[in-house]
Amino acid sequence: MSPKMVALQQAGAPPWRLRPVVLLTIALAWPLARLSPHRLSAVLRFLSRGARPATAAQAERARDAILGLSLRHGGPRCLERSIAIALMCRLGGGWPDWCTGVSTHPFEAHAWVEADGHAIGENPDEIAHFFITMKVSVSP
Repeated sequence: MSPKMVALQQAGAPPWRLRPVVLLTIALAWPLARLSPHRLSAVLRFLSRGARPATAAQAERARDAILGLSLRHGGPRCLERSIAIALMCRLGGGWPDWCTGVSTHPFEAHAWVEADGHAIGENPDEIAHFFITMKVSVSP
C-alpha cells in the first residue's frame, strides 16, 4: 500500500454466531499474506477450486464482517483484508475475483476483491488507475 493517508474503514460488528468464523478467516489471512506472490497465488487458486462465483452482496457481507471485528483491517492492510474477504466468501461456498495491482503515478500497490464485475468497497475512480498484476478467479 502506498504511504499516502488511508481512511479507516469501519462496519458494524457481525452477529455473535458468525464471529468465530470471521476471527478464523482473519487469523488465516495473516500468515497467507506473508507468502511469496507465487505461493500465495497457488494457495488461493487451490482454495478457489469448485467454488461458485461470489455475488457482490456476499462479498460485501464478508467485507463488512471482517471490518466489523478488526480495526486493523480497516486501514492500510489491504492484502490481509482482501485475503480474509476471499476466505470468508469461500466458507459460504463462493469465491470473488481476488486481485492485486500497481499504479505507476505515483507508485502504489493494492489488493482488493471483485464480484459481479465491481471492486468491493473500493472507490471506482481510484481502482481504475491500477494495472492488475495477479488475479485469482473461480477455478473449474
